[in-house]
Amino acid sequence: MKCYEYCKSKNRNCKESSCRYWLENKSTKNCAIIAAKTEKHMTLEEIGNIFKVTRMRICQIEKRAIEKIKEKLIN
Repeated sequence: MKCYEYCKSKNRNCKESSCRYWLENKSTKNCAIIAAKTEKHMTLEEIGNIFKVTRMRICQIEKRAIEKIKEKLIN
């Protein structure tokens, strides 16, 4: 069982701060994967608050990710 699956199944916060998906956010069990899989739609500002960056930075990252996806689909 993967770390995030274990934390979600046991309804506990992750304590593995060395994990590449770990982030300090109790509402998402300290896990970026759990945060991404949530049913709730999140605003750019809410995402920025989780990662401690501005909503504008999240918008920039989102735009770049969309560009990369488009490049892959065209080629």
